Amino acid sequence: MNLELLGAFHQNYPEAPDGHLERIKKDEVSKESSCATYAITLQFNRCGNLIAIGCNDGRIEIWDYCTRRMIKYISAHVHPVCSVSWSRDSRKLLSASTDNHISIWDIITGDALETFRLPCPVLKVQCHPRDCTKILVCPLRHAPVILNTVSYQRSILQFEDDNDLGIVASFDRRGTYIYTGNSKGKVTIYNSQNLQVVRTFRCTNTANSSIKSIEFSRRGECFLINCADRVIRVYNCQDVTRNGDTDPDPSLQLRDIVTGNHWRKCCFSGDGEYICAGSMKQHSIYLWERSSGTLVKILHGQKGETLLDVVWHPLRPVIVSLSNSVTKEQVSIWAQTQVQNWSAFAPDFKELDENVEYEERESEFDIEDEDKQIDTEKDKNAEDIEVDIETIEPISALLSSDEENEPVDLIFLLSTTPEIEQPEDQKDNRNIDFVEVVTRKRLQSETEMSPKTKKRKICEIDLPNASADEVHPLVSSRKQNKLGQLGVNKKFSSSRGQRDRHKMKK
Repeated sequence: MNLELLGAFHQNYPEAPDGHLERIKKDEVSKESSCATYAITLQFNRCGNLIAIGCNDGRIEIWDYCTRRMIKYISAHVHPVCSVSWSRDSRKLLSASTDNHISIWDIITGDALETFRLPCPVLKVQCHPRDCTKILVCPLRHAPVILNTVSYQRSILQFEDDNDLGIVASFDRRGTYIYTGNSKGKVTIYNSQNLQVVRTFRCTNTANSSIKSIEFSRRGECFLINCADRVIRVYNCQDVTRNGDTDPDPSLQLRDIVTGNHWRKCCFSGDGEYICAGSMKQHSIYLWERSSGTLVKILHGQKGETLLDVVWHPLRPVIVSLSNSVTKEQVSIWAQTQVQNWSAFAPDFKELDENVEYEERESEFDIEDEDKQIDTEKDKNAEDIEVDIETIEPISALLSSDEENEPVDLIFLLSTTPEIEQPEDQKDNRNIDFVEVVTRKRLQSETEMSPKTKKRKICEIDLPNASADEVHPLVSSRKQNKLGQLGVNKKFSSSRGQRDRHKMKK
């Protein structure tokens, strides 16, 4: 489909639910083993045709958005996957788990290219927008770290206050700067090349001013800061990077005045004209227009669900949300309502109430018009026009403002092998079985003669003053939920036992 024609005359934000990703098959298998497999985080690639979903059993699922089918899954980690990030060419996927491991995966083969182990839990990982050899890691209660996947060197961002432990970080749109925010509402901008401080400012001076996340728009020069005071602040990158004595004022402040919700996840639309925010209490998604700051839509999910993650499609007005539901509707898709219009007639069509006598022209239904005058000059000019059908014009929707050509190695389609239950030809089954037995024996002999495959190497990353006893927030929240369920069950069983004893005494 031509991306240039999408949303040309329509509003560029979703309005209603448009189905979900059917993960019921995996859930049925997990229910039999009394362990529900549910998704924790998800991320679109650059083109928007692939979705990476990290699950609680350490598996990463790759889904095709066009067909809405899972085309590949990677047995990535043993513990839950807490963060995923795509590379620019969509050929590599960066993932982090709750057991302090970071891995880089090849999407085509499904093999692990690099694996790192940190002494403390990892909250977020992000690939460099332009350089595939650099990744940004946000450890728990530690300064952000930049890892080089080629030289295995790590660079730690230095802060003025070493006692400040709550820090979030993110690359900007082109990877030129690194924006960090602490628990006191202070934003520090670093140069990603030499890690020198460019500027520092405070976004708020209130008591509850902890910065929860920093997100950048794919188009334009805007970024937002999600603070713990329930306010989303939007800034301009050019105004912020300029040196000044006073703190810059946000161009826009967004909040829910009625309910006063905390925001779980915030993001921009693909064109940067809308801002999306997911509520922390319920499955509700708020949409604002960035130019005016007006609330244009609120998308409500099923009652009783809690929002875990939300992402906006990079090219289309589509939102994919993730809830804590264990059913097949955990991954919901929100899109525009398509109104079918069947009244597309010819331009000269006229609707008549009654039959009208029509006078046919003499040459109306002739194959060739004999009375038509042929213009020889126009025909000569038409013959000189050459149509170029060899050169491929780049898709402007996939290019940044400083790019002219598309990357050559960008993945647009990830193929999958079909599963054939019964072959069509049943006559040559004996020959096929014989060939399979021979190949299996040959492979067994080759594996016995060849040396054993080496295990995957794990690179240990040393972080000074890192607390190794910390537990990832996902693991601690799950333990608290289990303890709460056990407490409720114990109270129920004890009250039931007291009732039975009381009846026996009577």
